[in-house]
Amino acid sequence: MRTSRAWWALSGLVAGLLGLATSYAAAALLHVREAPVVAVAEGITALTPGSVVKWAINTFDRDDKKILVLGILFFLAVAFALLGRLARRRWWLAVTGYVALAVVAVVAVATKPTPSPIDFVPIVVGLLVWVVTLAVLAEWLRGWEVVEDEGDEDPGTEPAHTRRHFFVAIGGAAALAAAAGLVGRIAGNARRRAEESRRLLRIEGVTAPAVPAGVGVGVDGVVPWQTPNEDFYLIDTAFIKPTIAPADWQLRIHGMVEREITLTYRDLLDRELTQDWITLNCVSNPVGGNLVGNAWWSGVRLAALLAEAGPQKGADAVLQTSEDGWTCGTPLSALMDERNAMLAVAMNGEPLPIEHGFPVRTIVPGLYGYVSATKWVVDLEVTTFDDITAYWTDKGWAEQGPVKIASRIDVPRNNAEVPAGEVVCAGSAWLQHTGISRVQVQVDGGGWEDAELASTPNVDTWVQWRASVRLEEGDHQIRVRAVDNDGSTQTGVVADVLPDGATGWHTVSVSAKA
Repeated sequence: MRTSRAWWALSGLVAGLLGLATSYAAAALLHVREAPVVAVAEGITALTPGSVVKWAINTFDRDDKKILVLGILFFLAVAFALLGRLARRRWWLAVTGYVALAVVAVVAVATKPTPSPIDFVPIVVGLLVWVVTLAVLAEWLRGWEVVEDEGDEDPGTEPAHTRRHFFVAIGGAAALAAAAGLVGRIAGNARRRAEESRRLLRIEGVTAPAVPAGVGVGVDGVVPWQTPNEDFYLIDTAFIKPTIAPADWQLRIHGMVEREITLTYRDLLDRELTQDWITLNCVSNPVGGNLVGNAWWSGVRLAALLAEAGPQKGADAVLQTSEDGWTCGTPLSALMDERNAMLAVAMNGEPLPIEHGFPVRTIVPGLYGYVSATKWVVDLEVTTFDDITAYWTDKGWAEQGPVKIASRIDVPRNNAEVPAGEVVCAGSAWLQHTGISRVQVQVDGGGWEDAELASTPNVDTWVQWRASVRLEEGDHQIRVRAVDNDGSTQTGVVADVLPDGATGWHTVSVSAKA
């Protein structure tokens, strides 16, 4: 009687999990930000076409990264089990499989910006643990096979390598995997350190937001004019958010400049602070979508910093780089004109949340985030668009991303039942750096009727609107469009978010009941 293939598969799975756990612990102990699995996940994201990324964002929202990591772990679990079965008769194939998996991780780490030799150590540790653990378990499995083949049932003559010893080894390896995972979690306390430094941080000059009077329309169901930090949309490519203590943060401004500048966090805070209400929206936001929010931002104007550096003639772009290597190209003119483009240090009166770029991020009104809003920003290179590529433009998105005029119906919701007669409609509209002058609604393809607009403190925030429409009993469609301060009317032409933002009129269907 031979041992079941299932035991060999289990051996491969347990060996694989122990290798992953020890590589994770090694990464944490060595302060490597990305364990190998995370590095591979970010590498897959970097190679994924823009249309697929857009689909993932729209489909899974904030869970897109978790789902990718879970998919990688599932693939690895299957691969480990198959390698365990291969080890039964072709040991060299199992080892080759482990090496192939390690090579994938090496490539993922090597393609990161400025990788260091220490970043590869967790991969080597994991590979060695894979091979050694599977070798030990395989020896005990083969000992079990010898006992079964010889039919020796006498406990007194049972050799060391028996079924009981195999199960003890499996349990021990699993326990070691759990312990290694725990060590990694305890050792990987960079986020806790950053959270503690953020909690204790007091930034002189940052004031709590005072929502201006008259910015709301007083209709239940309309998204609040000020977006709380915890509700603000999150779109980024980092699977593990960079955790930078303020004391460790630096920003380098270089490239086509007369004077290179390096700023510490203290240097930044010693400069004049600016504060403003600014609405941000993602280029991936579909018509009527919720990837938009409005907050009170505090920071230092980029125009003054860049003027101090002295951009050289011919420069028209700034390549921004995040601590995790993400890049975007921003028009130099948008950072140096009258708009309040800033290096933000606070959001809604508090130091930036880690997820939103603590300790410093970039805010540029009037541009989509993919070309402007760099979280955890550490490098600004003054350059030209002809000389650079950036993360999203490499995936097919437009080189420059000025925001497009947009409007949304929050009330009534799509497919809602409403009482026949006068029905209140309400929502928001936005076009940062230009502003909204009118919002209009239409019922069932009829004429456009002006809505009532709330007030706004500047042209860089969204504006709430409300209108009353009369609906007879039956099914209806309600549309909305906006007109900007330059007199341009929002187009009804439907366009996808790729390559430079969605267009079209937000439409909801409702059923009026008597």
